[in-house]
Amino acid sequence: MLALLRTRRWLGYLALVLVFATVCVALGSWQWHRREEALAAIARLDANYDEPPVPLEDVLQEPDAYEIDQQWTVVEVTGEYLADEQLLLRGRVRDTAVGFDVVVPFRTDAGAILLVDRGWVPPGDTSAAPESVPSPPGGQVTIVARLREDEGAIAGRGAPEGQIASVDLDDIAASFDEPVYTGAYGLLVTEDGEVAEGVAPFSRPVLDEGPHLSYTLQWFVFAIMGFVGFGWALRREARGDAELDEQPREPRRPRRRTDADVEDAILDGAER
Repeated sequence: MLALLRTRRWLGYLALVLVFATVCVALGSWQWHRREEALAAIARLDANYDEPPVPLEDVLQEPDAYEIDQQWTVVEVTGEYLADEQLLLRGRVRDTAVGFDVVVPFRTDAGAILLVDRGWVPPGDTSAAPESVPSPPGGQVTIVARLREDEGAIAGRGAPEGQIASVDLDDIAASFDEPVYTGAYGLLVTEDGEVAEGVAPFSRPVLDEGPHLSYTLQWFVFAIMGFVGFGWALRREARGDAELDEQPREPRRPRRRTDADVEDAILDGAER
């Protein structure tokens, strides 16, 4: 069997199996990392979502500060809404309906601006805009919100004036002459202790780890099966060659003389 493995054909088969196994292991590792990311997201949600609010300045000490472990952290801050700078966040789904989130800049008493997503409104007669958009309360307000990370820009997606395709904090901050929180924005919980009117509030996300563990095991099993199949085929061919070598060879039977052979023999005798 080892001699068979040294042939060019079987070395080629072995190379294909190694490539196949490498791809399977890489895909299995990728699925494993995705599972770890899902478990970390669940842990962050469980750790932060229902905690009591803390002052915003204690969590985000700089406007561009944010760490992923701060996701869903409940913060409290006092200031005023900049209602004239209100934006509509397109393409947000709620109960299978595609509508808009109402995003309003909030100037804190410390002089920095926090983008606040106040909630969801349904589309109007067309999907281009909602029928009406509720205004935020005027004057000084104390809000409670949960932090979400900057979404960044979405390639190939734009929005008409007054609307945005994603919460791209750096892009929004460029329109202000004062400090803007660019690491995270807030999902509104309450305004002065009350739920905002006219918008659908946010509900707790339902997260699960997904099928990544089973996919990981499947890819690793595929890698092992590649070597098992290679060994089975190699052993089968080696056993077949050995059986052929062990079979007794039948003696050669004399070739039957044809009429042409008889005529050639007669002619040879006449010539002599």
